[in-house]
Amino acid sequence: MFSFAKLSLLVTAALTLLPVGEAVAATLTGAPPIVIGHRGASGYLPEHTLAAYELAIDMGADFIEPDLVSTKDGVLIARHENEISTTTDVANRPEFANRKTTKVVDGISYTGWFTEDFTLAEIKSLKAKQNFSFRDQSFNGLYEVPTLQEIIDLAKQKSLETGRTIGIYPETKHPTYFDSIGLSMEEPLVAILKANNYDRKNSPVFIQSFEVGNLKDLNALIDVRLVQLLDAFDVAPDGSLIEISPYDFIVSGDTRTYKDLRTPQGLAEIATYADGIGPWKRMIVSVNSNNQLLPPTSLVADAHAAGLLVHPYTFRNESRYLAVDYNGNPELEYEQFFKLGVDGVFSDHPDTAFAVRNRVAGNPSQSVPEPNLLLGFVFLPLAGLLRRRQTGLKKS
Repeated sequence: MFSFAKLSLLVTAALTLLPVGEAVAATLTGAPPIVIGHRGASGYLPEHTLAAYELAIDMGADFIEPDLVSTKDGVLIARHENEISTTTDVANRPEFANRKTTKVVDGISYTGWFTEDFTLAEIKSLKAKQNFSFRDQSFNGLYEVPTLQEIIDLAKQKSLETGRTIGIYPETKHPTYFDSIGLSMEEPLVAILKANNYDRKNSPVFIQSFEVGNLKDLNALIDVRLVQLLDAFDVAPDGSLIEISPYDFIVSGDTRTYKDLRTPQGLAEIATYADGIGPWKRMIVSVNSNNQLLPPTSLVADAHAAGLLVHPYTFRNESRYLAVDYNGNPELEYEQFFKLGVDGVFSDHPDTAFAVRNRVAGNPSQSVPEPNLLLGFVFLPLAGLLRRRQTGLKKS
């Protein structure tokens, strides 16, 4: 039953966070912020699948984000981690039982199955599954793991179908680790981008990394836009961040943390090799021990002053990811960040990001179908279409 008390809370929160007539801070270029489908529409479908990417595009995403790891034979594929037991059915495949092992990746020990121990053909025999137990599991086992080239092919096809340019936003995962095992990521990534004529500043591409040296290497190899990701371990009770360091800094003995990179001096350094930053959203608006919002930091303004775009992560609709001030309404979070002038957002639910972006940016005429309607198309005819597309792409 609809609760007027709940409505009152939502209205109060909206008025508190977003006063009527409040000015919207400008983005760096003055263009509307972009919507980035984080691992595709991963709030609805298993992440890093062609189905999830296509759904994100259909929901209005401007860019789709593949996290990249390498296979044993040096092919770049989309997985959030190189350990794949949580995102594929590999643990239930008896033929791969002997591949289970323990490895140290970026200084942390993991036990499971790792992409670098599988050929592409073996990876293609696996099926993706939903990574989060609280999300819909009914699409598990339907989709295979895509390669970067297949994702580019999808983006190009959807660009033709929709009449709008769909970009890709790949992240290089654990580049120092992959370098250490002879599977460097920079060269194959650059080769694929150049083969697809994605090698200019105006190409529909951003490359992101949590490491610094990786981006500096890429800056020397290709002229596309680069984004320095910024991370922290957690939020302390007082709202300050528990800081960590880029892994390549740890390996090289550089004692700086991501906090140092967020200073005006650090941002100026980033601007020498990258075009933007991808901060954890708590670096822009943090919370206290009661999960209540604290005043925004100056990070967006500081980054813009250094000439850097700001694309924070990760925006999710579930209440477990929202500050209590939003009263379970994810749209209030998007509105707050858009009004702070961010240049884009990484979202698991790109339909919500798209709708709020258009409203805040003054373009409410654009709309996308409801998620359930789109999922119906994915599950029935679109699922078959994607399977046919995957088969065709494997042959090319």
